[in-house]
Amino acid sequence: MPAKIVEKKLLSDNWYKLYKYTFEITDSKGISHKQVREAYDRGNGAVILLYNREVKTIILTRQFRLPTFVNGNADGMMIEACAGLLDQDDPEDCIRRETEEETGYRIEHVEKIYEAYMSPGSVTEILYFFIGEYSKDQKVNEGGGVDHEQENIEVLELSFQKAYGMIATGEIKDAKTIMLLQYAKLHLHL
Repeated sequence: MPAKIVEKKLLSDNWYKLYKYTFEITDSKGISHKQVREAYDRGNGAVILLYNREVKTIILTRQFRLPTFVNGNADGMMIEACAGLLDQDDPEDCIRRETEEETGYRIEHVEKIYEAYMSPGSVTEILYFFIGEYSKDQKVNEGGGVDHEQENIEVLELSFQKAYGMIATGEIKDAKTIMLLQYAKLHLHL
């Protein structure tokens, strides 16, 4: 069912870009339909689960997320895997940069495990998923994010079992983090 963009109109260019698209798409019967949809373009991103196989721990972050707050998350705080936007970097360079900024760990070896659209009905972003092993000697600073981005990130080192259990208790509700924890359960055997 090939689609053809007829019109693209910028609705907002505040934090990221919101576009209104008019497009034609051909259905499975060969009939062409004109539709109008909005798509939010915030760029692509990368996410990583840092793990220590020896002591069976992982590194996660906790920070305020406004969209969750306005949608009922009482304090707006989310526990997540380290992530960030590519900002013109390739995914591996991005995730190494974000890892050091957010967690304070300088890692060299990362492994891409897959990529996924996280909200394909409304957001253009594709997210590149990584895992990376960390050790105490890779800690180069306290992390917490960068001041010019107004980040206030708490670094959490948790046992894998505790973190995995936080999915069931509802303490972890972030989809990318749940996906990475489930990957770790199946493949890393922490």
